[in-house]
Amino acid sequence: MSAFAYCRILRLTCLLLLGCVALFPSAAQAEEGGVLECWLEYRLEGWSLFYKTAEGQGVVRCNDGSQLKVAIVSRGGGVTFGKSRIHDGRGEFYGIYRIRDVLGRYAAAEVHAGAVRSARAQVVTKGTISLALTGRGTGWDLGISIGSFVLQER
Repeated sequence: MSAFAYCRILRLTCLLLLGCVALFPSAAQAEEGGVLECWLEYRLEGWSLFYKTAEGQGVVRCNDGSQLKVAIVSRGGGVTFGKSRIHDGRGEFYGIYRIRDVLGRYAAAEVHAGAVRSARAQVVTKGTISLALTGRGTGWDLGISIGSFVLQER
């Protein structure tokens, strides 16, 4: 199976997970100001051999014109090995009322696969906030991991 096929499967998995998240509306939607549409454009580089580590940076932009530069740190473990660089990453936030709501530690579960071309699909959550990540890049990797995904202001 080609890396392109893996990428399509990973994106479908991510969309299915997001559909499950959407079935449980948040009580926080009653807050003032309304929900913002925010997305993350990012780059991430890392390696794994049962323990997974990756670091990178990105920019969060929202439909109200606000933006925030972030540093990304991802750590975890599982049945995973490889080395990859995601250079075309995109994420969509759900449950954001202020751009600074995106900062913090998210619980993460990830599926990743690739040989020469790498693909990534991941859904991370922090309380009532969810972030669906997809990305393309280079490297070789395969696995499933559980851990944390941290966004910090830079």
